[in-house]
Amino acid sequence: MSKVYYIESSQLNAFFNRVKEGYKVFSPAIKDKNAKEIDYYYRNINSDTSFVYNSYRTVEPLKSFFTSACEKVTDYFSPEKNITEVAGKAIIFGVKSCDIVGHKIQDFVFLEGVEVDSLYAARRENTILISSDFTDFKEVCHCLAWDILPHPTAGFDLNLSPLNEGYLVEAGSRKGEELIGQYKDYFIPAKEVQISARRTKRDNLIDRLKKHLLTQSLVPKDMVQKIVKEGYSFDTWQQFMLTCVECGGCNLICDTCHCFILADKKESHYQNKKIRVWDSCLYANYARVAGGANPLKTRAARLRNRFMKKFDFFVDNLGMPACCGCGRCIEVCPGKIDIREVLKDLAKKSNNQK
Repeated sequence: MSKVYYIESSQLNAFFNRVKEGYKVFSPAIKDKNAKEIDYYYRNINSDTSFVYNSYRTVEPLKSFFTSACEKVTDYFSPEKNITEVAGKAIIFGVKSCDIVGHKIQDFVFLEGVEVDSLYAARRENTILISSDFTDFKEVCHCLAWDILPHPTAGFDLNLSPLNEGYLVEAGSRKGEELIGQYKDYFIPAKEVQISARRTKRDNLIDRLKKHLLTQSLVPKDMVQKIVKEGYSFDTWQQFMLTCVECGGCNLICDTCHCFILADKKESHYQNKKIRVWDSCLYANYARVAGGANPLKTRAARLRNRFMKKFDFFVDNLGMPACCGCGRCIEVCPGKIDIREVLKDLAKKSNNQK
């Protein structure tokens, strides 16, 4: 069983500022305190500041810390370059359970394929994830529909759970235990009454989230692969693509999407640099090959490809769908395409055929 500690709020602030001595620290901040619904974003903390506890996930996906939207890769993969130094040591506070589960897809792609991405692997090894329980959720949040609890159960190094005067800190890995050992003066063993209070808080949040999802009539997780495959020729794709503007926002903001392209960019008169750029299956030229052939010529075909990859390919190959219910794609879409509504439409038409 994981070890659980307790830290007072004032001590957490001190710990938060101390760890900057040996790590680059990223932590959530509030984008606009006066907004109707608060958004959190990550900032690089390089001066003494108060710790901000994010009630739910940030705007940015976790993947943005491990693969940049655009980065030069020529030097990173040359033998003389020290990959570990390039990656650097980092701590990310406020990671939520949806991102941790969704990030399994990134690990599968970059660490478990025929080739291991050495830069990704170094960043993964050098990064400590300090996750935290959800204490609230956004309208678009539906992690529970994918059997993802609103608190992490694995995949974290340390996890924070807020109590009245402080936080429970659960160590989930060797790196987490080592960090606590390095700053042991801030932590004391948790009491059973505190662990019981955490359990109550978690159960209450789950009950609230269940009630929130009950009104949405979402498609059950175990039906999704079936309806996506049965709906291959449905007009759902034509219907929803009508408002798609091919911006690729849904792919770029998604913590499970991982496609990229390699390209040459002129660096000087005598030298090009190789860059890696995030790609999107909603882009018109996404599947185009030499000679101009394109098996995904239409927006409808590209939208369908996105769903087939998420809910068919990864279920077959990894045993899980490539969706964590974070709802980022819903928020970012200027065409108001809602992944929940697409699946509901497929389910309805699949039932009507029977």
